[in-house]
Amino acid sequence: MKIEAIDLFYVALPKIERSADGTQDSLVVRVRTDNGLEGWGECDASPLVSMAAYVMPMSHSNIINIREALLGETLDSPEDVIRLRAKAGEYGLDIQQLDHAVAGADIALWDVLGKHLGEPVWKLIGHDASYKKLPYASVLFGDDPAETRSIAESIIKRDFRAAKFGWGPMGKGYLEDDIALVQAARDGLGPYAKLMVDAGVIWGDNVDAAYQRAVAFANLDVTWLEEPLRSEEVGAYKELSDRVRANGISIGIAGGEGADFYRSADDMMTNAGLDFVQIDVGRIGGITEAKRVADRAHELGIQYVNHTFKSHLSVAASIHVFAGYEEFDLTEYPAGESPLILGLTEPTGIFRDTDGFVRASEAPGLGVEANLDAIRQYQRHVKMEIDGQALFKSDEP
Repeated sequence: MKIEAIDLFYVALPKIERSADGTQDSLVVRVRTDNGLEGWGECDASPLVSMAAYVMPMSHSNIINIREALLGETLDSPEDVIRLRAKAGEYGLDIQQLDHAVAGADIALWDVLGKHLGEPVWKLIGHDASYKKLPYASVLFGDDPAETRSIAESIIKRDFRAAKFGWGPMGKGYLEDDIALVQAARDGLGPYAKLMVDAGVIWGDNVDAAYQRAVAFANLDVTWLEEPLRSEEVGAYKELSDRVRANGISIGIAGGEGADFYRSADDMMTNAGLDFVQIDVGRIGGITEAKRVADRAHELGIQYVNHTFKSHLSVAASIHVFAGYEEFDLTEYPAGESPLILGLTEPTGIFRDTDGFVRASEAPGLGVEANLDAIRQYQRHVKMEIDGQALFKSDEP
């Protein structure tokens, strides 16, 4: 089959708040083929910047848009997806946000190929089985301990067995303030649920500040301290990890969501001393690149965990990446109130089973479809033009 069209849909809530909440807008990508099939993907980045990477005019041989790289190409096998992902990278070698943008197309290519071949994506990328994963409800800290505890209690009422709290006031006050936030989360979840903390790179390269929190949070039975430092501070991460291990502190160090290409992720896995590597399929260039990281993590004995704070279209794509690794048993599961989390897919999400687990679907492709009514409801209409000539104009889904 041949790639006939690549359609772009910018969806957003009516009002965007200034908070670390990536579920407020998104770029959804549809790939259509000449045999009438459709595949869907999602990017985790600024939608308008990513849209430009699909339609902008050529600057030179290393800045050619994604559509030009993919339209008219043949797509019949997994090798074709890998070839096309590489071609898009070659055409857009000097496009700064290429990996974020092309992720949507890469996911959609795997989805449509799975439908064409009648196989789930996890089989196409080389897995033999789809193992269950424990989803952790991923939310932001409340503005204070009382609100944080209330959020934690609501998570338990929804029958989650694990939760991650992040950003918000974390790291913006004193050590005692951070401990109070995590204590509130633990009190609300109770003693048995897994609790993870995402610091949102708040301490930059300050290893001492991160270490103090690691010690304190370990006493509250926190599974990992995520992104305590900036992603590029690989040496500082190694110093932190070494200090935690040397002193017998029972908490993992997690990072990697800021890795937007394979070599960056590999650098963190081999040189930062991570216990958990967290990769966003919508940032690192799609399923193709994320699977390379999962394979490398398996080789190194580091636990791969998806980073996903978008819709369940991204949740579905993420779980396929590491479906076949039984030891990678945790999955991020956005649990906020945005209607875009569940609303962009049909069926409405990756459902937990009666024991609270999820797994990649056995259905062809990703196992979910885009909800066209939701796209129509939240679509922002965009027109890009140069000298009166249209480069892109939004269409109805």
